[in-house]
Amino acid sequence: MENAPIGIFDSGLGGLTVARAVMDKLPDEQILYLGDTAHTPYGPRPIAEVRRYTLACLDELASRGVKALVIACNTATAAALSDARERYWIDAHIPVIEVITPAARQAVATTRNHRIGVIGTFATIQSEAYKNALGAVPGLSVVQQACPRFVEFVERGITMGAELEAVAREYLQPLKEAEVDTVILGCTHYPLLTGVIARIMGERVSLVTSSEATANVAYNELIDRGLLHAPWARGQGPAHEFLTTGESDNFPRLARRFLGPEVARVQEITVDAGARA
Repeated sequence: MENAPIGIFDSGLGGLTVARAVMDKLPDEQILYLGDTAHTPYGPRPIAEVRRYTLACLDELASRGVKALVIACNTATAAALSDARERYWIDAHIPVIEVITPAARQAVATTRNHRIGVIGTFATIQSEAYKNALGAVPGLSVVQQACPRFVEFVERGITMGAELEAVAREYLQPLKEAEVDTVILGCTHYPLLTGVIARIMGERVSLVTSSEATANVAYNELIDRGLLHAPWARGQGPAHEFLTTGESDNFPRLARRFLGPEVARVQEITVDAGARA
């Protein structure tokens, strides 16, 4: 079991930021990545629909023998985390790791003026998952803002330019007016836009992503459960696998840009979202 892969799931490309952090933190581990590109973006979809797609994709990863599941998608976490933990963690003893709690904890540790901004998809913001995660901390002021077009830009490979900057300025203005000093990038696509977000928010504002914090949680989970992969022989290493549910023509090009040469081949698969609801 310890030599089985780690399954990482996202609605599309954004979870590759989490995959990169996990690879850096756990270089001996094999990654099995699944991007639900047939249904991206998740943000505008009804919660029940996101839940159905999420559980279907997690079922697919679980059926391939993963030893841990990482939900590298804020919208999917907000929609399906409790169901996923019951289905896989409690019933199948597969640890389920999410991205919201690690980012919230990091933001609390980072803020100086106790004013935190959260940007995410419509579904993530409407779920108030981050507000709930931060709600136990007294004295915090939390300002949320949906940024739905950010995912579209990233999935098209656009991470800079006048159009993106104009959209970002409109989205981020409420956070600037609230004088937040910390912004949670509440979507794993958004770290790919840190250049434009940092430019608009200013150098005194800290940007918090879930990638590294989530990788730390994964590291601790594997150690605590005795699931670390055995060291590879010299000259050998893990062969990562990448799956998509939609056309994969653009995925390798964009994935290599964001992740690196580890993306050797992308396989397109079909996932039955109606198999288990």
